[in-house]
Amino acid sequence: MDWHNDFAPLQLASNDAIPQLAIAPLNSWGAITMIGDDKKSYLQGQVTCDVVTLEPHLSTFGAHCDAKGKVWSVFRLFHHNGGYAMFQPTSVIDKELAEIKKYAIFSKVEIKQSEEIALGVMGEKATEFIDSLSSQTGDVRPVEGGTAVKIDEQRWLLLVAPDAAEQLVTTSQADKVNESLWTLLDIKAGLPILTAEQQNEHIPQALNVQAVDGISFTKGCYTGQETVARAKYRGINKRALFIVKGEAQQDIPANAELERAVGENWRSAGKLLASYRFSDNQAIALVVLPNNLEDDTQLRLKDQADSHWSFAPLPYSLQDDE
Repeated sequence: MDWHNDFAPLQLASNDAIPQLAIAPLNSWGAITMIGDDKKSYLQGQVTCDVVTLEPHLSTFGAHCDAKGKVWSVFRLFHHNGGYAMFQPTSVIDKELAEIKKYAIFSKVEIKQSEEIALGVMGEKATEFIDSLSSQTGDVRPVEGGTAVKIDEQRWLLLVAPDAAEQLVTTSQADKVNESLWTLLDIKAGLPILTAEQQNEHIPQALNVQAVDGISFTKGCYTGQETVARAKYRGINKRALFIVKGEAQQDIPANAELERAVGENWRSAGKLLASYRFSDNQAIALVVLPNNLEDDTQLRLKDQADSHWSFAPLPYSLQDDE
Protein backbone atom coordinates (compact mmCIF):
# COMPACT_ATOMS: atom_id res chain seq x y z
CA MET A 1 0.00 0.00 0.00
CA ASP A 2 1.08 3.55 -0.69
CA TRP A 3 1.41 4.50 2.96
CA HIS A 4 4.43 2.17 3.27
CA ASN A 5 6.35 4.46 0.92
CA ASP A 6 5.91 7.65 2.92
CA PHE A 7 8.96 7.12 5.15
CA ALA A 8 12.46 8.47 4.51
CA PRO A 9 15.79 8.40 6.33
CA LEU A 10 16.27 11.33 8.70
CA GLN A 11 19.49 13.20 7.96
CA LEU A 12 20.85 13.78 11.46
CA ALA A 13 24.24 15.18 12.41
CA SER A 14 25.70 13.92 15.67
CA ASN A 15 24.71 17.10 17.54
CA ASP A 16 21.20 17.45 16.08
CA ALA A 17 18.04 17.02 18.13
CA ILE A 18 15.45 14.52 17.00
CA PRO A 19 12.01 15.74 15.81
CA GLN A 20 9.39 16.57 18.43
CA LEU A 21 7.18 13.85 16.99
CA ALA A 22 8.19 11.19 14.50
CA ILE A 23 6.70 7.86 13.47
CA ALA A 24 8.47 4.96 11.77
CA PRO A 25 7.50 1.48 10.61
CA LEU A 26 9.77 -0.96 12.41
CA ASN A 27 10.15 -3.29 9.44
CA SER A 28 12.99 -5.33 10.90
CA TRP A 29 11.06 -5.99 14.11
CA GLY A 30 8.23 -8.39 14.86
CA ALA A 31 6.60 -10.34 17.65
CA ILE A 32 5.77 -13.81 18.80
CA THR A 33 2.34 -13.99 20.43
CA MET A 34 1.11 -16.49 22.97
CA ILE A 35 -2.47 -17.19 24.02
CA GLY A 36 -4.22 -20.02 25.86
CA ASP A 37 -5.00 -21.18 29.40
CA ASP A 38 -1.40 -22.24 30.10
CA LYS A 39 0.35 -19.26 28.52
CA LYS A 40 1.62 -17.82 31.81
CA SER A 41 2.94 -21.05 33.34
CA TYR A 42 4.41 -22.24 30.03
CA LEU A 43 6.30 -19.02 29.38
CA GLN A 44 7.42 -18.82 33.02
CA GLY A 45 9.30 -22.09 32.58
CA GLN A 46 11.05 -20.93 29.42
CA VAL A 47 12.40 -17.41 29.93
CA THR A 48 14.62 -15.41 32.30
CA CYS A 49 12.06 -12.79 33.35
CA ASP A 50 9.28 -13.30 35.89
CA VAL A 51 6.13 -13.69 33.82
CA VAL A 52 3.90 -14.44 36.83
CA THR A 53 4.44 -11.05 38.45
CA LEU A 54 4.23 -8.97 35.25
CA GLU A 55 1.41 -6.48 35.71
CA PRO A 56 -0.85 -5.72 32.71
CA HIS A 57 0.28 -2.08 32.62
CA LEU A 58 4.01 -2.89 32.52
CA SER A 59 6.50 -4.48 30.14
CA THR A 60 9.79 -6.25 30.84
CA PHE A 61 12.87 -7.41 29.03
CA GLY A 62 13.61 -11.11 28.98
CA ALA A 63 15.75 -13.72 27.26
CA HIS A 64 15.08 -17.26 26.06
CA CYS A 65 18.05 -19.60 26.29
CA ASP A 66 19.04 -23.11 25.37
CA ALA A 67 19.93 -25.65 28.05
CA LYS A 68 23.49 -24.28 28.20
CA GLY A 69 22.29 -20.73 28.81
CA LYS A 70 23.06 -19.43 25.32
CA VAL A 71 20.48 -16.93 24.09
CA TRP A 72 18.02 -17.66 21.28
CA SER A 73 16.20 -14.37 21.72
CA VAL A 74 16.15 -11.14 23.72
CA PHE A 75 12.69 -9.60 23.75
CA ARG A 76 10.37 -7.08 25.35
CA LEU A 77 7.40 -8.91 26.89
CA PHE A 78 3.99 -7.36 27.45
CA HIS A 79 0.32 -8.27 27.72
CA HIS A 80 -1.33 -8.06 24.30
CA ASN A 81 -4.80 -8.96 22.98
CA GLY A 82 -5.61 -11.31 25.86
CA GLY A 83 -2.22 -13.01 25.76
CA TYR A 84 1.45 -12.05 25.58
CA ALA A 85 3.67 -10.54 22.89
CA MET A 86 7.44 -11.01 22.73
CA PHE A 87 8.78 -8.08 20.67
CA GLN A 88 12.13 -8.83 18.98
CA PRO A 89 14.09 -8.52 15.73
CA THR A 90 12.39 -10.41 12.91
CA SER A 91 15.67 -12.05 11.92
CA VAL A 92 15.75 -14.19 15.08
CA ILE A 93 12.10 -15.24 15.04
CA ASP A 94 12.36 -18.35 12.85
CA LYS A 95 14.76 -20.13 15.19
CA GLU A 96 13.23 -18.65 18.32
CA LEU A 97 9.73 -19.70 17.34
CA ALA A 98 10.83 -23.30 16.83
CA GLU A 99 12.63 -23.32 20.19
CA ILE A 100 9.91 -21.63 22.26
CA LYS A 101 7.27 -23.99 20.79
CA LYS A 102 9.31 -27.13 21.45
CA TYR A 103 7.29 -28.31 24.45
CA ALA A 104 4.03 -26.48 23.71
CA ILE A 105 2.30 -29.70 22.64
CA PHE A 106 1.99 -30.59 26.31
CA SER A 107 0.26 -27.32 27.27
CA LYS A 108 -2.87 -25.39 26.38
CA VAL A 109 -1.06 -22.64 24.54
CA GLU A 110 -0.93 -21.30 20.99
CA ILE A 111 2.33 -19.70 19.91
CA LYS A 112 2.83 -18.02 16.54
CA GLN A 113 4.55 -15.17 14.75
CA SER A 114 2.37 -12.07 14.72
CA GLU A 115 1.30 -10.54 11.41
CA GLU A 116 0.72 -7.17 13.07
CA ILE A 117 2.60 -4.00 12.20
CA ALA A 118 5.17 -2.49 14.58
CA LEU A 119 5.35 1.30 14.60
CA GLY A 120 7.78 3.42 16.58
CA VAL A 121 6.58 6.77 17.93
CA MET A 122 9.43 9.09 18.94
CA GLY A 123 10.09 12.57 20.26
CA GLU A 124 9.14 14.72 23.24
CA LYS A 125 5.50 14.68 22.10
CA ALA A 126 5.33 10.87 21.82
CA THR A 127 3.39 10.39 25.06
CA GLU A 128 0.98 13.18 24.12
CA PHE A 129 0.34 11.33 20.87
CA ILE A 130 -0.30 8.03 22.68
CA ASP A 131 -2.63 9.80 25.13
CA SER A 132 -4.73 10.82 22.13
CA LEU A 133 -5.14 7.14 21.21
CA SER A 134 -6.01 5.76 24.64
CA SER A 135 -7.82 7.04 27.71
CA GLN A 136 -5.93 4.59 29.93
CA THR A 137 -2.71 5.26 31.78
CA GLY A 138 0.27 3.00 32.33
CA ASP A 139 3.27 1.90 30.30
CA VAL A 140 1.22 -0.70 28.39
CA ARG A 141 -2.17 0.36 27.04
CA PRO A 142 -4.74 -1.14 24.69
CA VAL A 143 -5.33 1.04 21.64
CA GLU A 144 -7.49 0.61 18.55
CA GLY A 145 -6.18 -2.48 16.76
CA GLY A 146 -3.55 -3.49 19.30
CA THR A 147 -1.26 -2.27 22.08
CA ALA A 148 0.93 0.74 22.90
CA VAL A 149 4.08 0.11 24.96
CA LYS A 150 6.26 2.78 26.56
CA ILE A 151 9.96 2.32 25.84
CA ASP A 152 11.27 5.46 27.56
CA GLU A 153 10.35 9.11 28.07
CA GLN A 154 10.45 9.87 24.35
CA ARG A 155 9.48 6.57 22.74
CA TRP A 156 6.48 4.29 22.41
CA LEU A 157 5.98 1.08 20.47
CA LEU A 158 2.68 0.38 18.72
CA LEU A 159 1.91 -3.23 17.80
CA VAL A 160 -1.31 -3.03 15.83
CA ALA A 161 -3.32 -4.61 13.03
CA PRO A 162 -2.36 -3.50 9.49
CA ASP A 163 -5.51 -1.42 8.94
CA ALA A 164 -5.00 0.36 12.27
CA ALA A 165 -1.36 1.05 11.36
CA GLU A 166 -2.40 2.57 8.04
CA GLN A 167 -4.99 4.75 9.75
CA LEU A 168 -2.47 5.98 12.33
CA VAL A 169 0.17 6.82 9.77
CA THR A 170 -2.05 8.52 7.22
CA THR A 171 -3.84 10.71 9.76
CA SER A 172 -0.82 11.60 11.91
CA GLN A 173 0.98 14.92 11.65
CA ALA A 174 4.20 13.31 12.87
CA ASP A 175 7.36 13.37 10.75
CA LYS A 176 7.43 10.10 8.84
CA VAL A 177 10.93 8.63 9.07
CA ASN A 178 12.45 5.20 8.58
CA GLU A 179 13.43 2.93 11.44
CA SER A 180 17.06 4.05 11.60
CA LEU A 181 16.03 6.72 14.12
CA TRP A 182 14.59 3.97 16.34
CA THR A 183 17.88 2.09 16.02
CA LEU A 184 19.81 5.20 17.07
CA LEU A 185 17.69 5.59 20.21
CA ASP A 186 18.04 1.89 21.04
CA ILE A 187 21.82 2.25 20.82
CA LYS A 188 21.93 5.38 22.96
CA ALA A 189 19.83 3.58 25.58
CA GLY A 190 22.15 0.55 25.50
CA LEU A 191 19.16 -1.76 25.08
CA PRO A 192 19.86 -5.49 24.70
CA ILE A 193 19.49 -6.69 21.14
CA LEU A 194 20.33 -9.94 19.39
CA THR A 195 20.72 -10.60 15.68
CA ALA A 196 20.44 -13.87 13.78
CA GLU A 197 24.21 -13.86 13.22
CA GLN A 198 24.85 -14.00 16.97
CA GLN A 199 22.01 -16.28 18.08
CA ASN A 200 23.13 -19.01 20.47
CA GLU A 201 26.52 -17.32 21.09
CA HIS A 202 25.99 -15.27 24.28
CA ILE A 203 24.59 -15.79 27.74
CA PRO A 204 22.03 -13.15 28.86
CA GLN A 205 24.50 -11.22 31.01
CA ALA A 206 26.77 -10.70 27.99
CA LEU A 207 23.87 -8.75 26.48
CA ASN A 208 23.22 -6.77 29.70
CA VAL A 209 19.79 -8.34 30.17
CA GLN A 210 20.29 -8.29 33.95
CA ALA A 211 21.11 -4.55 33.88
CA VAL A 212 17.66 -3.74 32.47
CA ASP A 213 15.82 -6.02 34.92
CA GLY A 214 15.29 -8.81 32.40
CA ILE A 215 16.46 -11.63 34.68
CA SER A 216 14.74 -12.81 37.85
CA PHE A 217 17.07 -14.65 40.21
CA THR A 218 14.22 -15.60 42.55
CA LYS A 219 11.71 -17.21 40.16
CA GLY A 220 11.44 -20.94 39.63
CA CYS A 221 13.32 -23.07 37.14
CA TYR A 222 13.60 -22.18 33.47
CA THR A 223 15.71 -23.38 30.57
CA GLY A 224 19.35 -22.35 31.00
CA GLN A 225 18.88 -21.16 34.58
CA GLU A 226 21.93 -22.96 35.95
CA THR A 227 24.32 -21.11 33.64
CA VAL A 228 22.62 -17.75 34.22
CA ALA A 229 22.80 -18.22 38.00
CA ARG A 230 26.48 -19.26 37.86
CA ALA A 231 27.28 -16.15 35.87
CA LYS A 232 25.86 -14.06 38.70
CA TYR A 233 27.03 -15.90 41.78
CA ARG A 234 30.37 -17.25 40.56
CA GLY A 235 31.34 -14.41 38.26
CA ILE A 236 31.90 -16.59 35.21
CA ASN A 237 30.64 -14.05 32.69
CA LYS A 238 33.50 -12.31 30.90
CA ARG A 239 31.59 -10.23 28.36
CA ALA A 240 29.13 -7.33 28.27
CA LEU A 241 27.24 -5.14 25.82
CA PHE A 242 28.89 -1.75 25.25
CA ILE A 243 28.13 1.45 23.39
CA VAL A 244 31.01 2.52 21.15
CA LYS A 245 31.40 5.62 19.03
CA GLY A 246 33.75 6.83 16.36
CA GLU A 247 34.22 7.80 12.74
CA ALA A 248 32.76 6.14 9.66
CA GLN A 249 33.59 7.58 6.26
CA GLN A 250 31.25 5.10 4.59
CA ASP A 251 28.18 3.09 5.49
CA ILE A 252 28.67 0.41 8.15
CA PRO A 253 27.54 -3.05 7.02
CA ALA A 254 25.48 -5.27 9.27
CA ASN A 255 27.57 -7.43 11.59
CA ALA A 256 30.68 -5.29 10.92
CA GLU A 257 33.76 -6.37 12.82
CA LEU A 258 35.32 -4.15 15.49
CA GLU A 259 39.01 -4.50 16.37
CA ARG A 260 40.92 -3.44 19.48
CA ALA A 261 44.50 -2.32 19.82
CA VAL A 262 46.87 -4.79 21.48
CA GLY A 263 50.24 -3.10 21.66
CA GLU A 264 51.07 -2.13 18.07
CA ASN A 265 48.74 -4.78 16.65
CA TRP A 266 45.01 -5.09 16.18
CA ARG A 267 42.91 -8.02 17.31
CA SER A 268 39.28 -8.90 16.61
CA ALA A 269 37.05 -7.68 19.45
CA GLY A 270 33.47 -8.38 18.37
CA LYS A 271 30.84 -7.86 15.68
CA LEU A 272 28.42 -4.96 15.84
CA LEU A 273 24.84 -5.79 16.81
CA ALA A 274 23.49 -2.41 15.68
CA SER A 275 24.96 0.81 14.33
CA TYR A 276 23.97 4.30 13.21
CA ARG A 277 25.99 6.64 11.01
CA PHE A 278 25.32 10.38 11.30
CA SER A 279 25.43 12.78 8.35
CA ASP A 280 28.71 14.25 9.66
CA ASN A 281 30.42 10.82 9.46
CA GLN A 282 30.26 10.21 13.18
CA ALA A 283 28.79 6.88 14.23
CA ILE A 284 27.58 4.94 17.25
CA ALA A 285 27.06 1.22 17.76
CA LEU A 286 26.35 -1.66 20.13
CA VAL A 287 28.81 -4.51 20.47
CA VAL A 288 29.56 -7.36 22.88
CA LEU A 289 33.15 -7.08 24.15
CA PRO A 290 35.28 -8.52 26.94
CA ASN A 291 34.18 -6.78 30.15
CA ASN A 292 37.73 -6.25 31.41
CA LEU A 293 38.94 -3.87 28.69
CA GLU A 294 40.36 -0.54 29.86
CA ASP A 295 38.17 2.51 29.27
CA ASP A 296 40.83 4.04 27.00
CA THR A 297 41.19 0.96 24.77
CA GLN A 298 41.60 2.03 21.14
CA LEU A 299 39.05 0.56 18.76
CA ARG A 300 38.47 0.65 15.01
CA LEU A 301 36.31 -0.89 12.31
CA LYS A 302 38.22 -3.65 10.55
CA ASP A 303 37.00 -2.53 7.12
CA GLN A 304 37.71 1.14 7.87
CA ALA A 305 41.20 0.89 9.32
CA ASP A 306 41.69 4.65 9.61
CA SER A 307 38.65 5.02 11.86
CA HIS A 308 39.11 5.84 15.54
CA TRP A 309 36.55 4.48 17.98
CA SER A 310 36.18 4.50 21.75
CA PHE A 311 33.76 3.56 24.52
CA ALA A 312 30.72 5.75 25.22
CA PRO A 313 29.05 5.68 28.66
CA LEU A 314 26.18 3.28 29.29
CA PRO A 315 23.03 4.86 30.80
CA TYR A 316 22.91 2.15 33.50
CA SER A 317 25.32 0.29 35.76
CA LEU A 318 26.82 -3.14 35.09
CA GLN A 319 27.79 -3.51 38.73
CA ASP A 320 25.98 -6.25 40.64
CA ASP A 321 24.27 -4.68 43.64
CA GLU A 322 23.98 -7.94 45.55
